Amino acid sequence: MSATTGMPRFTSSILLAGSMALVGTYVALSKPLAAVIPVFALGFLRFAIGAIAMLPWTFPRPAEPSLSHTEMRLLFLLSFFGNFLFSICMLTGITLTTATAAGVTLATLPAVVALLSHWLLREPLTARVWIAIAFAVFGIVLLQFAKPTDAATDSTASGMAMVGNLLMFAAVVCEAIYVIIAKRLSATRTPLRVSALINLWGLALMAPLGIWQLTDFDFDVVTVDLGLLLIFYALAASLFAVWMWVAGLKNVAASRAGVFTVAMPIAATVIGVFFLGETFSWLQGAALACAGVGIALIGLEPRPSNAQGPAG
Repeated sequence: MSATTGMPRFTSSILLAGSMALVGTYVALSKPLAAVIPVFALGFLRFAIGAIAMLPWTFPRPAEPSLSHTEMRLLFLLSFFGNFLFSICMLTGITLTTATAAGVTLATLPAVVALLSHWLLREPLTARVWIAIAFAVFGIVLLQFAKPTDAATDSTASGMAMVGNLLMFAAVVCEAIYVIIAKRLSATRTPLRVSALINLWGLALMAPLGIWQLTDFDFDVVTVDLGLLLIFYALAASLFAVWMWVAGLKNVAASRAGVFTVAMPIAATVIGVFFLGETFSWLQGAALACAGVGIALIGLEPRPSNAQGPAG
């Protein structure tokens, strides 16, 4: 491999890993935000900040064709599952479980995407992918036996943590549906244009309940640090993670990109343990290992002989 081709591919790998690390980071750091700001209000503020940041991609480019009725329906479904429901499940779930557990649950995304693609798109599943799915399921089961914190040893706290983990898994299912639907739009619209439009739908869907919660919200409880964290969360979720992932796919085959999602639970674990003061038990470590094995099995699966080049 020449230097000219090696450097872009290396850079692409850094971008893919960085994108997933950023996702794990903002999911973990949304925990202190959700502890202060009501869920719908937080979601509304995230989409509002994202809408302002993504104005350059909101309007059509010169000579860009108008959106078809099919595209408008797909954009709504993308936002409903990937933005609206995902945000509600993720922000509610993160208040009930730990950032570490949330990261491990999110790491099941490649396995859930593969399973839903099999059910909805009739895509075949190899034995390797079935094994990866089994590892993902086993990791989720292990996670239910891990205590959320040192103090939370009673049955009520454990039950709430289980509800939180289930909500995080529901967020994973919503994100997987988003990934599958997005395949239909990727051929006709640029990713950032799609992201900007579904962010507007997310803002519209979240506005009624979000504005209602904001009317009784005491903004004095939002410190400067929390305000900066809110801006980081909004920009990371709406813009930077998307751009890094799309740019990284330019020189890395989509079939190989899934392995980089292992950075997501690692980042969430680091944030949870070193910045949020969470404990890290051996059961959580085992669940994380299972998630990593599942990601590697899917991400490093040999490509079919008739596969296309790197997505882009």
